[in-house]
Amino acid sequence: MSERVIAITGGHGALGHAVLSAARNTGLKIAVIDHAMGNPVPQGVLALGGVDLTDPKQAEGAITGVISRFGRLDVLLNIAGGFVWQTVDDTASAWDRMHALNVSTALNASRAALPYLKASDEGRIVNIGSAAALKPGAGMGAYGAAKAGVHALTQALAEELKSTRVTVNAVLPSIIDTPANRKDMPSADPAAWVAPADLAAVILFLASPESRAMTGALVPVTGRV
Repeated sequence: MSERVIAITGGHGALGHAVLSAARNTGLKIAVIDHAMGNPVPQGVLALGGVDLTDPKQAEGAITGVISRFGRLDVLLNIAGGFVWQTVDDTASAWDRMHALNVSTALNASRAALPYLKASDEGRIVNIGSAAALKPGAGMGAYGAAKAGVHALTQALAEELKSTRVTVNAVLPSIIDTPANRKDMPSADPAAWVAPADLAAVILFLASPESRAMTGALVPVTGRV
């Protein structure tokens, strides 16, 4: 995968950091796009902070920044997203927020990246769905609906791009072993969860030329949950 250029949205989060670490070992040229500002990145990695991917113009500007630095884009990893636990009878506005953070960010980044991905010999988009969207439990309605939207976006865009060399797939993790999840669920066994490094390995396979036979796939990555 040497010389290929990969853009990671949400690259400063726990999963984004794991993907960044793994991608560096493959020889990829890397850009990190995130709303967070000022987080350190390894030398040679392009960091674009303060980007609100729910705004199409800011998404377009970020992708333009990647092209300005590297001259090409081969892979877009839509890792940016958000989670909230909220019951349906709660009147807070989690539904719109979850849609914006999970669906709109992936949509806007993908739209901005498509012209450059189509120019690649092996263009790739990898989205982050959720196993919870397949059968949402209590308090998972807003999040599950948003991730179901990511699944639909993945499959629809994959169909639309079948005449090109761009593939679009999504991973569907269960609980990821992050510091935040350990804090929120102190009595759970994190050994049963999905390690970020293991999920990163699946994501990078879908980002690689070797995954060319897969498009529109929703790939469960559920550990032992």
